[in-house]
Amino acid sequence: MLSYIAYLPGFLAYFVARNHAVTNAFIWIYLPSLLLIPDYFYAVTPGLPDPTASQSAAVALFAVFMLQGAPGYKFSYTDVAVAFYAFAVSFSEFLASSYSDAQNLLFFELTSVLFPYFFAKSLVEPFGLRYDFAKCIVLCLALVFMLNLFENRFGYNLWQATLGQWFFPGQDEGWVTTFRYGIARASGPYAHCLVAGIMMAVGYRLQRWLQWSSAWPIKFGKLTIMRWLSPARILTVMMLGGLLSTLGKGPWLASIIAAGIIVISCSKRRVLAMKALIFTMVVVGIPALMALLKYASVGRRNAADDTQETAAYRYELISEYMDVAQEHLWWGWGLMKWPQMPKFESIDNHFLLTYLNHGVIAVTLLLGIIFVMMGRLLVHGMLQTTDQPRGSSLAFTLAAIYLLYFIAVATVAMMYQSCTLFFLMTGWSDAYLRKGIQNDLPGAISKTQPDTRKFKFRKVL
Repeated sequence: MLSYIAYLPGFLAYFVARNHAVTNAFIWIYLPSLLLIPDYFYAVTPGLPDPTASQSAAVALFAVFMLQGAPGYKFSYTDVAVAFYAFAVSFSEFLASSYSDAQNLLFFELTSVLFPYFFAKSLVEPFGLRYDFAKCIVLCLALVFMLNLFENRFGYNLWQATLGQWFFPGQDEGWVTTFRYGIARASGPYAHCLVAGIMMAVGYRLQRWLQWSSAWPIKFGKLTIMRWLSPARILTVMMLGGLLSTLGKGPWLASIIAAGIIVISCSKRRVLAMKALIFTMVVVGIPALMALLKYASVGRRNAADDTQETAAYRYELISEYMDVAQEHLWWGWGLMKWPQMPKFESIDNHFLLTYLNHGVIAVTLLLGIIFVMMGRLLVHGMLQTTDQPRGSSLAFTLAAIYLLYFIAVATVAMMYQSCTLFFLMTGWSDAYLRKGIQNDLPGAISKTQPDTRKFKFRKVL
């Protein structure tokens, strides 16, 4: 019965959405419940799907959102891609197993994929809330970082020790703290340190964009001591610290490579910077990729150290399981129903895992969303003027996040909150692109909102 506390964010989201605004419920109820409460804790509900805290908030918020006529929503072709992806994943499970299993997966796809996509698409850009949205994510992740330091030091996950023992006993089994360099790898409320690394990497990119956009106040209230110690700088250090606290090499590598896109955003000569980036990718990237393949293909038995053994494991994983995936090409084997090989403990590649579970249709749709959205954002960013604070282009920041995701989830499954955050970014990106070129500075008046200022002639004068 204590697990029913997972329904509390749903009641709060419904109350705030009905009595105040859907946007308030989205920013201040849904996002914190997603980012601060583990998605492996759920309310055990006989006869119904077992919702997590974020899923209960999503259901309540979506109900009010629809009752109010889906404010801010406008159709786009991205809706079709995301909806068809959710359908492909659910339908593949229906073909492979019973209706009850497919029903549970459909509930996950609705509440953790489709609903968050529509929330971000409809409630952020149309209501001028891009900075509130990004700030809420950063502040939640900053809190996670501070608690991660405890896990780094003592190897003790506070979410499992408190929420798990008090309200969800037995539901956190299987998730343990791992160590690297003698230090505990923090996972926070995200189940695995690599998933936490993805979350923190996205938070770092958003925080750098907020900092460059001057979206934070320049000082703490009236305090003038240490003026260089601004809130923006402190939060940037915290996001970087959060990324480092996970000790995840995959998210680290993804963050470094994705920063190449940000270099274009910071350059006054974007075309030249883009050409230089492409040239570097060809001249340096191709030989580096060939060297990496050679490095990983030695086999785990011949690996010189733990790093090479990890690379060899992932190389063998793809080599062995591709033939298995092709046996059920279109719709996959079903969720975790493919013949597992004892020598591989886990599938540390989300694209391969999706291919095995749900077939080539689902993995093609996922890759299509990543590369089409990233391409559209890059083109949009290149067409923008450069007369704004360097690095403050939202287009390049979102494109970098897509590249970050592509590289990072090639080393780990995109599960729990990292999956939901991906589709939140997709909904935000689609709305941003639909809105077109506009002033990205904080305080700019949205074109979708009426200008209620009096005495507008003063602006002309």
